[in-house]
Amino acid sequence: MFFIMLTVVASLATLPLYAQNGVDHGHRYVDLGLPSGTKWADCNIGAATPTDYGDLFAWGEIVQKNDYALGTYKYGVAENKLTKYCTDSENGQNGFKDNKSELDLADDVARQKWGGAWRMPSKEQCVELMNNTSIEWTTISGVNGLKFTGLNGQYIFFPAAGYRNSTRLVSAGSYGACWSRTLDAGNPCCAYGLDFYMDDVDVSYGRRCYGHSVRPIRP
Repeated sequence: MFFIMLTVVASLATLPLYAQNGVDHGHRYVDLGLPSGTKWADCNIGAATPTDYGDLFAWGEIVQKNDYALGTYKYGVAENKLTKYCTDSENGQNGFKDNKSELDLADDVARQKWGGAWRMPSKEQCVELMNNTSIEWTTISGVNGLKFTGLNGQYIFFPAAGYRNSTRLVSAGSYGACWSRTLDAGNPCCAYGLDFYMDDVDVSYGRRCYGHSVRPIRP
């Protein structure tokens, strides 16, 4: 587990939330000076500002819904009934296995909602973000979350939007999770994402049927 520097700020309402580096199809991105050159969006899908929670999606789904559970999941209604993105036949419906370990563009909500060059980040891009920025838990305009600051001084803010489990919104204000586009090939019922609390952040796996935030990236 990667532990972050704890910096709690009561209010940063007057601090600029980003230095705009560019716009792709109407959505702003920030260059954090990452080794790969990856640019991160300044807010989540469905958010009007960096402090808005935005929308929550199951992994591989491109619409919101009322119930985030296996019984309503698009690509498998039980642990052993996956119908897409399955690397283990024991988890596939009737032995199904396609060995897909990354979302197709048709199932990438960032590309489908925002267009242009936008995509959901890969697991590796999430790790790169975590390992090449300074990370602070802070509060901006009354919203708790993580601030990632690159070596070039540019930064982005991830609100602690919680997640959806069945019909419940869980841990909003104290926890955040953003999907990557990468499947957990060793456990295909799960996919990787960036998740965080006040005092730690990690790239780990979550159940595909849960509703998490999505923060797009572009080259």
